[in-house]
Amino acid sequence: MSHPQRAQTVGMTRSDATDRLLDRFLTELRGLAPVAVWAHGSLGGGDYQEGRSDLDLIAVLDDPITARTVWQVARLHARLRNEALVDKLHCAYLTPGTAAGAERRHLIWRHEHLGKFPVTPVTRRELHTFGLVLHGEPPTGLLPPVPDHELAEFVVRDQRDFLRREVDRASNWTQDIWVDYGLVTHARAAVTLKDGRLITKREALELLPELGAPVEVVEDVRRRRYEDDGAAPSEEWIARRAELTRAYLGPAIDSLVRAYA
Repeated sequence: MSHPQRAQTVGMTRSDATDRLLDRFLTELRGLAPVAVWAHGSLGGGDYQEGRSDLDLIAVLDDPITARTVWQVARLHARLRNEALVDKLHCAYLTPGTAAGAERRHLIWRHEHLGKFPVTPVTRRELHTFGLVLHGEPPTGLLPPVPDHELAEFVVRDQRDFLRREVDRASNWTQDIWVDYGLVTHARAAVTLKDGRLITKREALELLPELGAPVEVVEDVRRRRYEDDGAAPSEEWIARRAELTRAYLGPAIDSLVRAYA
């Protein structure tokens, strides 16, 4: 089996720990004879930050995925449990016969559990735009392209039906993960809806002040992602950051949805 391509991209921090995990994953996957393995997300897009970014993978297996396949996948991930960064490893398992259709639910390992979830139009577009081939065939040979209207409809739904509702859950926004996710996802959605492009998290952070996001919160996200010194934020700042983020995101999402729904 081929080994991970060692992409050298500006803004990307990737050391031997990441490559060891990917090598080990591909080795363990041999028993399932994958047709292809791809990386998307930050690793594919060139903005991967080791220890902070997830390792988002897609494995295409031969048809069909049976109960035995599910057992083999579970055993594979169990054998990886002592590897560094393994908590960041997420993988969806498709087959050539099930790759089409963004609403279809697939076997997915994420957050150290197996479940069934769709492979979204955003992920599919990422794979066609900057998917990193770790093994086998490229995405263009196995994965149908995503029409612009389908991508736009998904992004609007995600902003309106998921993120906007979460803005109203005040407890979310005292957590780093929600502040980072909410702001970055909104900026990326704005660009995708405006001109159909996908942008990286770094590009989203650069754009957010132009979109009216609170500069001090954007700087907080950028510093933690790219320059984290380990300093714990004060409770006062956590509370203020939550208020600023929610006050910005609620109206911003409403305006975006009105413009593109």
